[in-house]
Amino acid sequence: MAVAIRLSRGGAKKRPYYRIVVSDTRSPRDGKYLEQIGTYNPMLPKDSGERVKLDEDRARHWLSVGAKPSDRVLRFLDAAGILERAPRNNPQKGEPGEAAKERAEEKAAKAAEAEEAAKAAEEEANAPAEEEAATEEAPAEEAAAEEGAAEEAAETADEAEEKAE
Repeated sequence: MAVAIRLSRGGAKKRPYYRIVVSDTRSPRDGKYLEQIGTYNPMLPKDSGERVKLDEDRARHWLSVGAKPSDRVLRFLDAAGILERAPRNNPQKGEPGEAAKERAEEKAAKAAEAEEAAKAAEEEANAPAEEEAATEEAPAEEAAAEEGAAEEAAETADEAEEKAE
């Protein structure tokens, strides 16, 4: 029979309360257990002494018999100084997932497109200004030609109205 030291959940919905129990690994999480050796109340502040209560003598006994603690219980036992927990190293812990990487690439591509569009618009705005500076006489001639064309259009419109009457 394989024995485990693990948490058994109790309490109300969204108000968890756990018993630290020694049970057969084949039994359900909240089911039958051999012995309760402590409690864990995650609703209390982390610095509270009431958060984790553990019967250290019974925990040592079950560990000597061959009980295997779960990850969370192993943390409690390490904090109590009963069993040393080996430090773990996860070099990928801070890396974003695949979907987040894709979103970042799309965002970077959009930013690059916007930057290129801004440069193109800036170049277009600067190009006509340079042409105008080079040929200052041309705009005056164009304006005079436009005024003459506008007067001719007005005259033809007046003539068309007279003929219609």
